Amino acid sequence: MGADTIGRWLVLIGIAIAIIGGLVMALGRIVDLGNLPGDFTWEGDNTRVYVPLGTMIVLSLVLTLLLNLILRLFR
Repeated sequence: MGADTIGRWLVLIGIAIAIIGGLVMALGRIVDLGNLPGDFTWEGDNTRVYVPLGTMIVLSLVLTLLLNLILRLFR
């Protein structure tokens, strides 16, 4: 594996991260991420625990659909 191959992979990974970031930002404007049903918050005296189950499910579904779409296009 040469330097050119590693460089191409790093560029592709960077582009993928940028696309995912853009999708999360766009989805955040459509859906109030972090305040969905299923996002749990427990507060104690000096502690706050936040478990975003609803947000994780929504992001998982969107990213799975997107990845399947991309993989079908390049088949």
